[in-house]
Amino acid sequence: MQVHKSVFIIEKKPLLKKLLSVLLEKYEYVSILATDSDSKNYRVSSTGTSIGESGFLCERGFVMKVYDKGRFVEYSFNEISEDSIAKIAGAVDALVASKKEEESFDHPKFSIPEDSPLSFEKSTDYEISPVQMGDEAIIRLLTKLREKGLAYSERIIDCSALCSYQVYTKLFLSPGRDMTQSVMWVCGSIMALARDEDRVEEGYRPVSCLGGMEILDKLESNVEKACDDAIAKLDAEPIVPGEYECICEPDVTGMIVHEAFGHGVEMDMFVKDRALAKQYIGKQVASELITMHDGACVIPQVATYFFDDEGVPAQDTVVIKDGILQTGISDSLSAAVLGTAPTGNGRRENSERKAYTRMTNTIFEAGTSKVEDMIASVKYGMLLSNAESGMEDPKNWGIQLMVGMAREIKDGKLTGKVFSPIVLTGYVPDLLKSISMISDTIEAGGSGFCGKGYKEWVKVSDGGPYIKARIRLG
Repeated sequence: MQVHKSVFIIEKKPLLKKLLSVLLEKYEYVSILATDSDSKNYRVSSTGTSIGESGFLCERGFVMKVYDKGRFVEYSFNEISEDSIAKIAGAVDALVASKKEEESFDHPKFSIPEDSPLSFEKSTDYEISPVQMGDEAIIRLLTKLREKGLAYSERIIDCSALCSYQVYTKLFLSPGRDMTQSVMWVCGSIMALARDEDRVEEGYRPVSCLGGMEILDKLESNVEKACDDAIAKLDAEPIVPGEYECICEPDVTGMIVHEAFGHGVEMDMFVKDRALAKQYIGKQVASELITMHDGACVIPQVATYFFDDEGVPAQDTVVIKDGILQTGISDSLSAAVLGTAPTGNGRRENSERKAYTRMTNTIFEAGTSKVEDMIASVKYGMLLSNAESGMEDPKNWGIQLMVGMAREIKDGKLTGKVFSPIVLTGYVPDLLKSISMISDTIEAGGSGFCGKGYKEWVKVSDGGPYIKARIRLG
């Protein structure tokens, strides 16, 4: 089944088209983005059961971009009626005039955005609607998963089951474009706590999909995995800092992709000279085995859409090809400054925020190796799993990632010994150039959000294959 278009957007579209026509009598280019989104969070844990709307993801609003003599002015609003069209148009005129008066320096001059005719209505697919499934059934299933975790072992002292979804419709109107997209994603996670004497450890396993509550079937299979992770950490030892031959599970690969070269190729950072990648276009930055993609249509995941928040169609951007850095990703403004074409990565946290260059679905391509052969090739090293958090320095290509655990490999076999917690550090090109084997399958997920620095949160996904590399651990 396909996600239904918002009734609110359907009702407001004629008024928005009329507003667009009024403003186009004065300005060369005007665009309007309309958003109607709904979201809910569900949690069953030792502290009780909770159901709540996510204010962060629930929105009804509009943002207008007006082109005036080589520059852009944006105006946001959250309601429109027949009687308010003239008032909104007047507010836009006043804002444009005030911006002219404020300028005391030479403002860069931009061209009208590429606006070739495009008209479509597209929706993503789902199997089980969260609305039709209902709160009671969702909570009942999450409660069952929690109880399964609690019964798994005497060492498990708590187990939480969580689920969230967002469904949204976005409409983009401009002189040449009339596009509507309706999208739904669902995320879930299991968190297990294990205790042994005075030590308490956590196991965390997330799932996500572009779709509906059918993902909860996969969440059930993660209950035992989360419990096993928590129990394994109870016997974990601190790792001896050093460089190791490592096999990264897909979630760790995804975090490396996201942090190592995701933020570093956001081209608004090129404009500000805050990314070293700007100097390496056309140069080798990774192993010849590495091809990296970013784009809303790369894979079906939580960051999939059909057009970005500036009306640019979704794309599949090849960032690295056979180890050579090809290009970055961009919003429309940074692309205009740099003289390149936008890549469909202009995203807003909401209609009151500006569009920034943001990642979407970011992955490494699969290779040709079997995972068992990769592990067998390691004389002494680690299998890294449970990606937790990370940060990078795009200006100097430094990277620091937190990984839940490292499983010891000796003579090509897992010994059962576990080290935790793990800090993965290094210089990005050194890490990526050391990759010597890549598995023949990939996995991707998007249980979290990505911020631009400390704000501007949007949904992203990342992943890839298992990779073998030399990595500094501590």
